[in-house]
Amino acid sequence: MFQQQTTDLRDLVTTHPHNVRKRPDIGPGWYEELSGVFVSEQFVRLKAFLVKERAQQVVFPKAGEIFAAFHHTAFDQVRVVLLGQDPYHGPGQAHGLSFSVPDGVPPPPSLQNMFKELQRDLGVHRPTTGNLQQWAKQGVLLLNATLTVRSGVAGSHQGQGWEYFTDAVIRAISEHHTGIVFLLWGRFAQHKAGLINAERHYILRAPHPSPLSAHRGFLGCGHFSKVNELLLAQGGTAIDWSLP
Repeated sequence: MFQQQTTDLRDLVTTHPHNVRKRPDIGPGWYEELSGVFVSEQFVRLKAFLVKERAQQVVFPKAGEIFAAFHHTAFDQVRVVLLGQDPYHGPGQAHGLSFSVPDGVPPPPSLQNMFKELQRDLGVHRPTTGNLQQWAKQGVLLLNATLTVRSGVAGSHQGQGWEYFTDAVIRAISEHHTGIVFLLWGRFAQHKAGLINAERHYILRAPHPSPLSAHRGFLGCGHFSKVNELLLAQGGTAIDWSLP
């Protein structure tokens, strides 16, 4: 079970005695794939930005949950990638998993539309929780392209270095796995398609589930059942999309 981490971004690039860097704990198998990223100039700059930002602003999610997606879904257990853009920027909403909110927090509009489509597609009842950890534990990597955000300011941490990190995540999955189903909802996510080897993986595209665009084709896309069809066709098991 995932245990809340207390690691701060500082710990991921801190030089320790004798010039030995502390190996970051970001979840099973991920460090081996991303070790070069943690010593890159882009990541060092990102760390410096976040340290300064946290000293002056409220930042979501809290430091111990930034890498929650990787702790819940080990590298060798990834079967599906659901790509989001930013963490939620309202108090108490973001907890390190794209589109997900902690238990007891009302599902935001995009997540409500996901549940509408889930019910339409598979007949699954509308969940009473917006916490998607059960999906993550089955191999659905709930990845945001940007892993932090300033309170109340959507997109405020874009262009600071997170994209370099998460693009490396997508490339690593594409290069070292086969048959992964990538769910790219909305224009932003679909711009990441170039990082994915379409001959080795499956890419499902749809409009974003936001109320501004869900009616343009997200509602009715049938992606939840299509994911399971693709996984079963490879001899795998289906995702149980139902939630409490």
